[in-house]
Amino acid sequence: MTSSLSVTHQSSSALSMAKEDEDLLRFARQSRSAQSGDNVVELMRPLGLVLNQDEKGNVYVETVAPRGNAARTGKVKEGDIVTMCSATFGDEMWSTRGVGLTRVLAAIRVRAGPTVKLVFESPNQYKKKAAISSKQREAMEEARMAAQAKKDRLLEELEKDEKKLTKGKFLGLF
Repeated sequence: MTSSLSVTHQSSSALSMAKEDEDLLRFARQSRSAQSGDNVVELMRPLGLVLNQDEKGNVYVETVAPRGNAARTGKVKEGDIVTMCSATFGDEMWSTRGVGLTRVLAAIRVRAGPTVKLVFESPNQYKKKAAISSKQREAMEEARMAAQAKKDRLLEELEKDEKKLTKGKFLGLF
């Protein structure tokens, strides 16, 4: 009996983690630039990285070539997740969360110019951002519900006042 309880607890925490990942993915896809505090690295080609993807389609650094361009910066570590990539041209960036290795490599390949900007985050940073995004979504939902409840209360008061006015003397003219 205890094993079924622990399985239920594990699956509910897995659902919670999936919801956090979904919230982070939704937020990240809307971004067109790196946030303050993000690890933005501009690399010359060849990058000096071996990239791979996890089961969720997130691209991560499998290997940093010891004498490659990425290693020279000192900002890229094995296991880091690639969260954003430069657009084909210009300064905009796009989210690479969940898009898969093929799309990220294609974006790096077609980038105009000799450099490409990538945003990296460690797996621990990823977990923290996912939790924060989930909390922000919950707070926004609570605020929306509170605003709707206030609107409903005010509408109810307005309707009561209108009824009082129509019940008054002189057919509500005075």
